[in-house]
Amino acid sequence: MNLKEGMIEVTGGKVFYQLHDNGTENTPVIVLHGGPGSSHYSLQGLRILAEDRPVIFYDQLGCGKSDRPTDTSLWTLDRFVEELSQIRNALNLEEFHILGHSWGTTLAAAYYLQKPEGVKSIIFSSPCLSAPLWAEDQEKNRKLLPQEVQEILTRCEENGTTDSEEYKEATKVFNQHFVCRLDPFPEFLKQGAHFKNPEVYNIMWGPSEFHVTGNLKDFDCTGELNNIAVPTLYTCGRYDEATPKSTEYFSSLTRNGKFHVFEQSAHMPYIEEREEYVRVIGGFLKNVD
Repeated sequence: MNLKEGMIEVTGGKVFYQLHDNGTENTPVIVLHGGPGSSHYSLQGLRILAEDRPVIFYDQLGCGKSDRPTDTSLWTLDRFVEELSQIRNALNLEEFHILGHSWGTTLAAAYYLQKPEGVKSIIFSSPCLSAPLWAEDQEKNRKLLPQEVQEILTRCEENGTTDSEEYKEATKVFNQHFVCRLDPFPEFLKQGAHFKNPEVYNIMWGPSEFHVTGNLKDFDCTGELNNIAVPTLYTCGRYDEATPKSTEYFSSLTRNGKFHVFEQSAHMPYIEEREEYVRVIGGFLKNVD
């Protein structure tokens, strides 16, 4: 397996990328990580897809091994779309598949709806394609948590104390239900915590997965999903915060939309059910090629 890595100049600084290549002629896939501000660290196991095609990871500006500029005006969806375009040009990608996870699906949709040329297919993994619908779903999910946890979350949000230890601990309970159900929580994920940038996350999303206050809070592209003309796969976990109901709904709005649920997973099926995830994603990409 050939590994190439380096830095690419984008608006606002330089971003780190990694290209895994087995020398096959198949169309490359570029992976858009979640967050905002999370890095490709948790997704690195997907390099196994490089047995069939080049796989490109990159850390979006502000996180991972990329530059961390202090200019907060950089943290907008449009700049991240521009960044992806700049990476594509730097790597001379004429045709490529996009695999977006979580916030990476927001970015994937926004990119394709502005710049569809050369995109061969899209995988929306645990999608967030409507922030208002996401917020609505999390309201329902919160009601499934123990009563005292619900009360702590609500109280901290009302009092503006979402940076308290109490709120963080209650958030962990939410995450155990709807983000990653593996118990114990994977050690390697804890080790990657320093790659995240909470400031980017806060500005664009908010203090937690379920309290959306950032500049993405009105994002909703459901009305444009019928404009996606390439094969599209929508996936989520059975217990995902990106709920099966909403994910299937997005899929129904897309002409070539396929839908798959990972039965043992929450929001991280690429870790919770790695083999099955790779089988489903790899199979879809092979069919499209």
